[in-house]
Amino acid sequence: MTTPEEDEEGSGHARHTYRLRMSSTALATLLVEWDRCRWVWNQCVAESRAAHKAKQECGPAKLDKMLTGWRAGHEWLREGTSVPQQQIIRDFARSRAKALKDIKARLPIKQRAGMPRFKKKDLAAPTLNYTRRGFRLKNGRLHLAGGITLTVVWSRDLPADPSSVRVYRDSIGHWYASFVVPAETRPLPENGQAIGIDWGVKETATTTSDGHDLPHHQYGRKAADRLARYQRKMARRKPKRGQAASKGYRKAKRQAAKVYKKIARQRQDTARKWAKRVTADFDQIAVEDFRPKFLAKSTMARKAADAVISATKRELINMARKHGRDLRLVHPAHTTMDCGHCGARTKHALPLSERTYACTACGAISPRDKNSACVMLVRAGLIPAGVDRVRLDRSLNDRAA
Repeated sequence: MTTPEEDEEGSGHARHTYRLRMSSTALATLLVEWDRCRWVWNQCVAESRAAHKAKQECGPAKLDKMLTGWRAGHEWLREGTSVPQQQIIRDFARSRAKALKDIKARLPIKQRAGMPRFKKKDLAAPTLNYTRRGFRLKNGRLHLAGGITLTVVWSRDLPADPSSVRVYRDSIGHWYASFVVPAETRPLPENGQAIGIDWGVKETATTTSDGHDLPHHQYGRKAADRLARYQRKMARRKPKRGQAASKGYRKAKRQAAKVYKKIARQRQDTARKWAKRVTADFDQIAVEDFRPKFLAKSTMARKAADAVISATKRELINMARKHGRDLRLVHPAHTTMDCGHCGARTKHALPLSERTYACTACGAISPRDKNSACVMLVRAGLIPAGVDRVRLDRSLNDRAA
């Protein structure tokens, strides 16, 4: 399986993920290596909390020096390679810096990134990162530092030499290798077409082109009955505190994980195919910069989560960047109140039950979401043919009904 996606390190890189096959010896060695990395992470958490109480700094440089001391004082830690242990410190420092940034920005507690916590053996999924000096590809196999050899299922060739690799295990128990490579740019021929996109819950994406609307497929709702059956099995077989899980509990847990995995893949596949179609048919794309986090607190939380608006928007942004399309993010404020034809703004916000937008200034009547999609084009400066009476020299705050 290959899943190219933008890397978190920057827009100049992308990840390509492949399934791994491994022997029992390689699996045991990987798990031991993960135990060492998990121990390093937990030590970083402990040192960070102690430094916070003492009002001292605990940056990556200080933790690197501590790692040298830890390896010198523990022979079993020294037996493992230092590359993934150094990378786990980098991951910890990045996670801690993000949490501190949110605290300094005085974001609400529910919107902050949490401070790093201890990784428990039975709950934390194994994840090991290797830089270029910690791995190599030879004869189609992945050779990691420490003498670990893994067989990669090459669904297709890598576009370039990878700079790093992440080896991890998912909830089902499958192992994957995620390679970081330079992002490809494959410009598509221009056709002079523009499209506006508005996000929603009833339909995941409503556009100015009827043929490119993305309906809400409700993959999670369709699988809810099957998922509930496995969760009931888990509840009946749940082990008591301190006892090992039974075979029936582990089987039901794996079945539930398979359902979740299938739902995630369906959502991802649908989002990528839609994003590919939009970027192939339009040169200029105006997208609502919608942040659906607040929907988690509303009565539409489950339906909004099933729509995966954020993931769909991310796939569209990545696809537009890959194919050299002009994508513009539009602020979502007042997009349901402005008229997409004349730019006038209603005096009161429309309730969700009102699905038709009627402009009192120009008399235009259109579906609410379609009107919002037209507003995206106007605000982005991509006015389609036929739109008149719109003055782009006026700010959005100056437009009044």
